[in-house]
Amino acid sequence: MSLTICNVHFTQQPERIVWFSSPLAKLLKLGGRKSVNVKLGKDIVPASVRTIKRKGNHVYMSAGLRRSVRIPKSGNVYLNNDEGEEIQLGPLIGVLTDSGRRSSSAPFGERTGFVKQLLHLGQKKAYFFAFTPHDINWQQETIHGWFLDGGGGWTRRVVPLPDVVYNRLPSRRAETGYTITTLRDRFVKKKIPFFNWSFFNKSDVYNLLDKDVEALRHLPESINNPTPEKIKELLEKHQFLYYKPTAGSLGIGIYRLTYHPRKGYFIRYRKTGGNVLLRFSNFNSLMKMLKARHGASLNSYVVQQGIRLVEIENCPIDFRFHMHKDGNNEWVVAGIGAKKAGRGSVTTHIKNGGSLMTPEQALSRTFGDRSDEVLKEAKAVAIKLSEAIERNYSHTLGELGLDIGIDRDSAVWMFEANAKPGRSIFKHPALKEQGKASLEYILDHCLYLSKFRRRDDS
Repeated sequence: MSLTICNVHFTQQPERIVWFSSPLAKLLKLGGRKSVNVKLGKDIVPASVRTIKRKGNHVYMSAGLRRSVRIPKSGNVYLNNDEGEEIQLGPLIGVLTDSGRRSSSAPFGERTGFVKQLLHLGQKKAYFFAFTPHDINWQQETIHGWFLDGGGGWTRRVVPLPDVVYNRLPSRRAETGYTITTLRDRFVKKKIPFFNWSFFNKSDVYNLLDKDVEALRHLPESINNPTPEKIKELLEKHQFLYYKPTAGSLGIGIYRLTYHPRKGYFIRYRKTGGNVLLRFSNFNSLMKMLKARHGASLNSYVVQQGIRLVEIENCPIDFRFHMHKDGNNEWVVAGIGAKKAGRGSVTTHIKNGGSLMTPEQALSRTFGDRSDEVLKEAKAVAIKLSEAIERNYSHTLGELGLDIGIDRDSAVWMFEANAKPGRSIFKHPALKEQGKASLEYILDHCLYLSKFRRRDDS
């Protein structure tokens, strides 16, 4: 199998013909062949073979062939050759997303900017397009995809089912519905790699890693749907806990519970733009207040051991590690944002008054000369944890957001893992390059999954 970059051109002939420039025909060992199968995504079409005297690697496709195999556009793309029997163009990579608010200039609403960045970067390496669940025609096995045109706008093309799907569907609720569940299963049945299967719930990751000895030493003690008795027991054991909804995000609905043997029980949470701190003389009063606020929805809460994190100006710091699988199928750290909690806040979320800095800035203020060593160790742990999650997960993962804490003794803890991490850390001016690297990793991993990679990479 050989992999070559070639320049695709179109001609007007109605028959199915493909011309190869002489050097490319020689490289592909096509000498004497009368026909070849041309493949794009899941479509394969037979075509007559001809050669043309021209330097460089060029492919000319007749209008009849282009229509049959649905080649979306001309220009540079990879050509994968299987011993002369089959010529595969591509890869054809689809980014699956959706949005309630759409327009012709922003077909994916607020996600359009991210999708555009990714497609722009991938233009010279693949046929990269975006689509929504409504754009798939399962009867014809085609997708009415959105491609970038030359002027920075959008153009639509019908293409075959792709070689790889990168899942960026934005809604937890949509993912649990029949439509999306069926959609994922259909791609898998057709042996199309579908990575980033779905959002995790907070308890999912703990259940996954429950028996993974290597990972467990970095996880705070955590219990799903705990009884009031268990919460009291853990409070007395650890002095402070986090109590949070398993399917929550952005720090909404999170409580910090603290116990002081002489002062009583304290609860801290966020309410309509401000931070609230309450004290209770006994544990039952605290639970009564929580039940009054949430009722039966407390059944979907998880309680987690609090960790005494490193602090700057008495405000705790935690870290978002944005992890990717690369072109060699290895986990790498693409970017790290350090988040400092707002004063009195339960979480470090920026929307709750937190601030973003680089890990070097945060750690040099807390560990001084040892900061490089502490960061190196945290990166190694993040890679180990990503490997452990993947090892215990039954679907394809290509990206993770790990919420990591470092305590005062420099021990590394993982609080949460997100299967579809947000990209807000890359808005920091010092992390823009890491944001670009993150997009490159997505692209390289798509190339890996599509099997469009050089022999020495495989």
